[in-house]
Amino acid sequence: MQPSPTERAQLSSPSYLAELKRLPRRDHEASFFFFDPAFQVNAAKILPGEFFVFNEDIELTTTLGSCVAACICDKGAGIGGMNHFLLPDDQDGTASGRFGAFAMELLINELLKRGARRNALEAKIFGGGQVMKSFVTMNVGERNVEFVTKFLAAERIPILAKDVLDVYPRKVCMFPKSGRVLCKRLPATHGKLFEMEEARYQRQVRTEASGGDIELF
Repeated sequence: MQPSPTERAQLSSPSYLAELKRLPRRDHEASFFFFDPAFQVNAAKILPGEFFVFNEDIELTTTLGSCVAACICDKGAGIGGMNHFLLPDDQDGTASGRFGAFAMELLINELLKRGARRNALEAKIFGGGQVMKSFVTMNVGERNVEFVTKFLAAERIPILAKDVLDVYPRKVCMFPKSGRVLCKRLPATHGKLFEMEEARYQRQVRTEASGGDIELF
């Protein structure tokens, strides 16, 4: 169901954006909000290691290289959310949203806490592109996709749609109340930028695992 003109005006208003920015922020929860002129609606940017769950059709957006984003919703309850993780798991047991197992638990637990029904959850998955030459031998994108596919199967959450693997970076936009998700493949020539960014994320993950407290942005 699309929001009415009145609801859309509210969701795109400066005052609503200010309300979003005042929301108390939990650990690993997205906190960067902005107005997206492309969709004429307020939006939350999901950075690597973050998630966000909401019950209105603001836009949740992220960009992906070899990373994966899971978009999960209960359309009947009108609530959904997105995460963004860098690697499938962490051998040292670090509690970080940059690792798949912890990122998926964060997202699903918050959905259930906010009123979603486990047996009504549906997923769409994106990312895992081979955009980093240095990650080719590590198969990071493939490992991320394999992980999230197996995780959702174990949780009995059906995957309704996916756009994964290949060589493309992607931009993903989710509207959590309706569960609508849009995915745009970016030119493969953008891969160099993602290679630089994801190499930086990779270094930060290693630093974090050794005891440092690093913010991505």
